[in-house]
Amino acid sequence: MKNFADQLVEKIRIMKNPTVMGLDPVLDYVPDHIIAESTQRYADPSKASSQAILEFNKALIDATSDIIPAVKPQFAYYEMYGVNGIKALVETIDYAKSKGMLVIADAKRNDIGSTAQAYATSILGKTTLSDGQQKEMFGADAVTLNGYLGIDGIEPFISLAKSFGKGMFILVHTSNPSSVQIQELELKDGRLLYEAVAEQVTDWGSTLVGKHGYSSVGAVVGATWPEQAKKLREIMPNTFFLVPGYGAQGGDAQTVKSCFDKNGDGAIVNASRSLMCAYKKNNSVDPKDFMMATREEAIRMREDLNNAIF
Repeated sequence: MKNFADQLVEKIRIMKNPTVMGLDPVLDYVPDHIIAESTQRYADPSKASSQAILEFNKALIDATSDIIPAVKPQFAYYEMYGVNGIKALVETIDYAKSKGMLVIADAKRNDIGSTAQAYATSILGKTTLSDGQQKEMFGADAVTLNGYLGIDGIEPFISLAKSFGKGMFILVHTSNPSSVQIQELELKDGRLLYEAVAEQVTDWGSTLVGKHGYSSVGAVVGATWPEQAKKLREIMPNTFFLVPGYGAQGGDAQTVKSCFDKNGDGAIVNASRSLMCAYKKNNSVDPKDFMMATREEAIRMREDLNNAIF
């Protein structure tokens, strides 16, 4: 069975691009002509909205699938449109995979027992249907998780990762400013909470280390905390980092540099708004040329990261 971390390392090396495109769409991001076309086709506003988002996503994937190795759809942005939004999410995942991209489901699941098993099955595994057939529901390659409940909430995902070659990224030190309120609490032994979580994630992922030296049990490490990231790279030498916070949240190539190892491996940096809304940065860009604007921003980001890493 293929190891997820190995797949990610290899795709990044082939494309020379440690970028994941976040697909976190709201209608304000979608060019007006796509919304207008969808509104004409569908009488139901929920259906029209969801289809506009889907067409936008597919165009962004078409624009970047040969230069960006992975996408990261955030489930909440689809769930808020109800059942039509969920359908758009599933179709987005299917389309990205058909174009050869890895898909990281940004779902941040957190539960235990049979509920955790159900979450894991829906996102990474196969569900047994009434006719006895098994089918992937979301079919993502990896998922983001909250480890606050301990191994009880993580083990079902690890089990499926072993069975199906999938992966996960567990929250360790996130990019938001208030993360320090909880994640940097000092424990009795002097460690900070995020350091203790990092040690647990390392232990949980020890049986899923691939040939390139990285585990399929990864960590979410925010781009806005470079000193903490440097410490985490020392604590977690075999853990792959998913790095949010680049671009709109204030992170840049220099702040994410410490997330990578000495060979330039071990991390993938997320950009959402800066890629999805690239066409809005320049008033001279025709919104109908949004694909070109996204591609140009993706190339700029790739060069920015590579210049800092190597």
